[in-house]
Amino acid sequence: MKKQKKSKEKREKTESHKKGETKKQNSLVKQEKKIRVSTGIKKFDNLIQGGFLKNSTNLLVGRSGSGKSIFAVQFLIEGIKKGENCLFISFEEKREDFFGHMKSLGLNLEDLERKGKFFFLEYTPSKVRVMLDEGGGAIESIVLKNKVQRIVLDSVSSLMLLFEKDLEKKEAMFFLSNLTKSWNCTTLLTYEENLSLERDTSRILDLETDSIILFYFLREAHKRGRFFEILKMRGTSHSLDLHHFRIENNGIIVH
Repeated sequence: MKKQKKSKEKREKTESHKKGETKKQNSLVKQEKKIRVSTGIKKFDNLIQGGFLKNSTNLLVGRSGSGKSIFAVQFLIEGIKKGENCLFISFEEKREDFFGHMKSLGLNLEDLERKGKFFFLEYTPSKVRVMLDEGGGAIESIVLKNKVQRIVLDSVSSLMLLFEKDLEKKEAMFFLSNLTKSWNCTTLLTYEENLSLERDTSRILDLETDSIILFYFLREAHKRGRFFEILKMRGTSHSLDLHHFRIENNGIIVH
């Protein structure tokens, strides 16, 4: 009887220890999933519990001039400040135009490129489609070789034009999102769309991303103002308000 009692106590201790270890492992997994990646825009980070989720794919939607690209570049510069290598893939803007535009805002990306911290690629949407078909291709080689941790693709609306059916677009976004996650990268995708506050956004919601930020360039009396709202963000308690921001030297200032 004593042997049986001891054996039972030993089993209970073992099971209790296993349960404790399982809980500990689950807790660590949850913590790892909740690691936040700062955008470098403090007041924006405060609205999304400290930043984007690590290894997430995030969609910035708005018309030309609404501030998407500036936001995306600020996100990359913040990564460089933290010792992370970053990649910007442009489908539309030429290298010289891009660097010149950013320099006019006080952002010297050429210097960061020379230091091997910032990488810029001019890519046609058709090349990206080939990349998706190949499962990574040349871009994957650049990312893995240089240990890139943050990526911006500007803009995927050009890529979406290569697909006729909505289902094909959704599948392409899903595959692109999974691909960048497999590289352990936090990714921002810009999407050119002339939105109004009243417009139905269900089509955009169908695109497979972890978060969607809408950017507006609205007329206020005799001038235009820039605003954003966080439409969705998985695993995050985020602001539901419309927020005003300005573009100044060195980037975005949120009111």
